[in-house]
Amino acid sequence: MGSAQGPAARPLLGDPDRTARARIRDAAIARFASDGVAATSLKSIAADAGTSTPLVIHHYGSKEGLRVACDEYVVAAIRTIKHASVAAGRSLDPFPVIRDLQQGPPLLKYLSRTLADSSPQVAALIDELVDDAVAYMAEGIRSGLLKPTDHPREVAIVLTLWQLGALVLHEHAKRLLGVDLTGDPEGLMAWALPATEILTKGVIDEQFYQTLRQGAPPDHTTKPRQTRTRP
Repeated sequence: MGSAQGPAARPLLGDPDRTARARIRDAAIARFASDGVAATSLKSIAADAGTSTPLVIHHYGSKEGLRVACDEYVVAAIRTIKHASVAAGRSLDPFPVIRDLQQGPPLLKYLSRTLADSSPQVAALIDELVDDAVAYMAEGIRSGLLKPTDHPREVAIVLTLWQLGALVLHEHAKRLLGVDLTGDPEGLMAWALPATEILTKGVIDEQFYQTLRQGAPPDHTTKPRQTRTRP
């Protein structure tokens, strides 16, 4: 179990919602991020939010209902930030974007802790993040920030899984590069520079890609989509 007093959760990006329901949700995000979902009790969440366990149940029904609400909030927050980012086009300054992700409840730490849980809830969460990635990548192409692709959904899936995988393995990024992907944005350059170089310049010879593409089966990008719904 976690400590008696969990990490404080600030509202995201000046979110004015400080109702008991919002305080409970933010406290749950912080607790799930620090202790994991399974090890967190509703009692500890209620104490962090300055309320009672019965009130938590009144608003969310159960810990599972609370977790779904946390997932929805995290996805909505990331969606808002990334849509604003890609709309800026080539004039995007990435550091305020990273700082926005660090404000309020610990969104990235929440993802890094909960994504390793192979549950229907995680599958639904990833589906939502992929759907959002398709939308904001299309917006990025229109704004000139991103290059067009013949396979927008497949590219969005791969990039989303790469990013989420890095969050799950964030402790190894810190060990090997000295970078905390869930922490201080000022220390991310050791990760951001090689990652941006890979995405901008690539690492594989163009001729090899063309050979691979010509040898791929005609239907390699048209497999039926498998989606998960929350129970």
